[in-house]
Amino acid sequence: TPGWMSSEEEIAMSSATRPTFSELLGARSVLLADGATGTNYQDKGLGLGVAPEEWLFDAPELVLELHREFVAAGVDLILTDTFGATSIRLGDSPLAGRAREVNLRAVEIAREAAGAAVLVAGSLGPTGQLAEPLGPLGPDECAAAYAEQAAALAEGGVDLLVMETFFALEEAVPAIRGIQSASDLPLVVSFSFDRGTHTMMGVSPLDFVNAVAPFGVAALGANCGRS
Repeated sequence: TPGWMSSEEEIAMSSATRPTFSELLGARSVLLADGATGTNYQDKGLGLGVAPEEWLFDAPELVLELHREFVAAGVDLILTDTFGATSIRLGDSPLAGRAREVNLRAVEIAREAAGAAVLVAGSLGPTGQLAEPLGPLGPDECAAAYAEQAAALAEGGVDLLVMETFFALEEAVPAIRGIQSASDLPLVVSFSFDRGTHTMMGVSPLDFVNAVAPFGVAALGANCGRS
């Protein structure tokens, strides 16, 4: 990339040469993404108890390497190393208080690997807390945390946002509201049905669709389940 260009100019130039997520969905019946980021990092040496987001600063070359391996394999999009990068989840890690910085750094590395043709999706995972009334996470706090993360990912230059491995509507619905208040990027929402035909909180696929589809998200999905 020419060294005289600002990061904003680089993003504008690369975005002008790649299709949008909506265009890809309209043109193909199947899109390929990366996946299994955590276990791939473990294969590269990530220690137990170490959050993958810590590698954005401690081992960025390995984050970049994994992104590039998926790009070389022919994916249409890669996800940022931000699955656990809400301020709430980072609060118990060495990255506490650095949510915006973490998300911006993740997009920067992913964009470097993606080049002009591959899309970058901003990954948003669960907070790790149970929502009210079963846990401490309130809807307003939840929405604010995801709005903050979505805003940082959008600022960094992602092409779309992906909520993945959610299992509770009490967390997902406020999260969607927060995300959509901060960004108009396409949003994909994916739940993990890891108890046969339900999530760990008893949510069925029909419950999920009925609750989330009215928000007008770009796609609904399932991931990391056993069924």
